[in-house]
Amino acid sequence: MKNPNKIKILLVLLLLLLATGCTTTLTDKNNKPIKNPETGQSLTKNILCQPKDKETIKIYKENKISLEKMPSCENFKITSGGYEGLWNSIFVKPLAFVILWIGKYINSYGISLIIVSILIRLIAYPVTKKTALQSELLKKAKPDLDRIEKKYNNKTDTESMMKKSQELTLIYKKYNISPLSGCLYAFLQLPLFIAFLEAINRVPAIFEEKLIFLQLGTTPVIGFGTNTWFMYILLVIAIGGSTYFSFKLNATAASNEAGMKQMPIIMTGMIILMGLFMPSALGLYWISTNIFTIVQNIIVKRSKILNE
Repeated sequence: MKNPNKIKILLVLLLLLLATGCTTTLTDKNNKPIKNPETGQSLTKNILCQPKDKETIKIYKENKISLEKMPSCENFKITSGGYEGLWNSIFVKPLAFVILWIGKYINSYGISLIIVSILIRLIAYPVTKKTALQSELLKKAKPDLDRIEKKYNNKTDTESMMKKSQELTLIYKKYNISPLSGCLYAFLQLPLFIAFLEAINRVPAIFEEKLIFLQLGTTPVIGFGTNTWFMYILLVIAIGGSTYFSFKLNATAASNEAGMKQMPIIMTGMIILMGLFMPSALGLYWISTNIFTIVQNIIVKRSKILNE
């Protein structure tokens, strides 16, 4: 049976390779990324709306990037800039528009990003709840699953494998376990993550803003060298802590097997490493979704205890 936690691990590995999305980095004549001297972030060439920071505007003009035809970020629409392909039309631009629209009314694009992260999780709650339930059901079925594994240990003939498969199917039916029912949101996480990354990198109103002393477009690695270095340390700690407890609470029965017990620690380490090099705004998105997952799993666990 496919393990939802293993699928999440594969998605994270793919994320490490695909997190650049369709964002185009602004480069100089030597093909080196051009950075904002104040924030240290690499600037994006194909931005969706006009920046406000004077130094950023100066850099774009020096590199012959036309800003006049772009809408201001406050007036950005999904149709702004014309058609740019299915990816931008379905994910990036609608996401950027919602973040900007909410941010305009609450006067904070950083908080808007967090709100949108939570709204997406609320919309996906019926699906993500199934993932949490599957984890609990697998734990409950573990004794029966272990019994079958022990019964057919070292038996590799076709007849034994067929009988094992049939017995496993009966166990899944007994505990109402559906191997693939909880995996849908796991497959949606990757495009959502990349879409958030692109929205952050391509919308100046987001990457120019500060939230709780965090420059949203700056990575923690750069932030460690600023006057507010302690906030970037806290951000990385929050990324690691929320990731660990999210994996831990969503662990299935298979997570107790040899070789799987250390997986939450290994994956947390990988996420922390990745978090050092991703914009602070994306770190806030990651923390928000993890906290939602943790709260959701706690609610599911308690509801199961009350129903038993």
